[in-house]
Amino acid sequence: MTRVLAVALLGVAVLSQPAQAKAPAVQITKIFYDSPGSPDNGANSSVNGEWIQLRNFSKKAVSLKGWTVRDESRRADHVYTFAAFTLRPGKTVTLRTGKGKDTATTRYWQRGGQGTFTYIWNQTSDTGYLHNASGKLVYSCSYDSSRDDYVIC
Repeated sequence: MTRVLAVALLGVAVLSQPAQAKAPAVQITKIFYDSPGSPDNGANSSVNGEWIQLRNFSKKAVSLKGWTVRDESRRADHVYTFAAFTLRPGKTVTLRTGKGKDTATTRYWQRGGQGTFTYIWNQTSDTGYLHNASGKLVYSCSYDSSRDDYVIC
């Protein structure tokens, strides 16, 4: 009877262990929220000094078409949607807030002309959210500091 009870308890202990969650392939790795010279009148060089970085940690390319990046504000103009774009294995893409020409390593939100409202990331606290094309939250990264210019996620 003792052996049966011990085996039963061992089975319960094994079953009650939490499952390890699989880390998402694509994650936010850094948000540079306090660009040099900000706040200012929203000059493109300053706006592009604010950015968010995503990295593909998997061994497979990931299509980011339809994926979105946004901040806490939930404002429609604070959502970036990736067009056709593939993030290769182990690679990083930087999404800059201002205007510029998209490349394989840098994308641009294309924001401008709104003065200080051109910026996306608050200088003291905010959260970056990454959603897949189905709208499912893949990853988020928050910061709450006016002492730093960026956060490593």
